[in-house]
Amino acid sequence: MDLANYLPIWNKLTAEQQQRLLGVTHPLKVKAGTVVHNGSMDCLGLLLIRSGQLRVYALSGEGREITLYRLFEMDICLFSASCVMPSVQFEVIVEAEKDTELWVIPSCLFKNLMEESAPVANYANQLISSRFSEVMWLMEQIMWKSFDKRLAAFLLEESNLEGGSVLKITHEKIANHMGTAREVVTRMLRYFQSEGMVKLTRGAVELADPEKLEQLSE
Repeated sequence: MDLANYLPIWNKLTAEQQQRLLGVTHPLKVKAGTVVHNGSMDCLGLLLIRSGQLRVYALSGEGREITLYRLFEMDICLFSASCVMPSVQFEVIVEAEKDTELWVIPSCLFKNLMEESAPVANYANQLISSRFSEVMWLMEQIMWKSFDKRLAAFLLEESNLEGGSVLKITHEKIANHMGTAREVVTRMLRYFQSEGMVKLTRGAVELADPEKLEQLSE
C-alpha cells in the first residue's frame, strides 16, 4: 500500500503514526453512480482517490442538485469525515461519476491524528479552506454570471474531462450539475444549436463550434 504518494503529509508523520495508518486504511471500489457519502450523518472517513472521479454536490429542500466540485486521482475528500470536525456543518453528497478506486482512512483514526499532529491539523484546515474557496467561486458564478456563459463554460469543461467533443450527457444531468431546471437547460441548448455552437441528439450534446463557446463563456 503506497500511501506515501497519495498523502502529502506522510513524511511529517512519525513512524508509529504511519504504521497505524497502514494498519487500518482499507481499499474501496465503487461503481459509477454509487453514493459514497450522504450528508453529515454519514461519516465514512477520509477518502484518497486512487483512480476514477467523484462528484460532490448539495441538495436543496426541493430536491434540486448542484455540483460544488469534483475530485480526481490523488485528490482527497475531507467532508466524508466531517463528523470529526463538529464546527464544520456542511451537508454534501459524494457520488462516483466513474468507476472509482479509493483508500479509506477511518474517521476515528483521522481524528486522533489531528489531535496528535499539528501538520495533520494544519493540512485538514488547508483542505477545508480550499474546498470552501471552490464553493464561494461557484456562488459568485451563479450570482454574477449569466446562465448562457455558465452553460458554455460547463460544456467546455466536460469536453476537456472526457477528451472529446461528443458528450454523452442528458439535459437532466446538466441541470443537476448546474442547479437549475431541465427545461432551462433544454431551452438554452436549443438556442446554442440554432447558433451553430452545438448539435443535439438523444442523450448527447456535440460541441460543433468550441471556439464560439469559448468566446461566449468569457
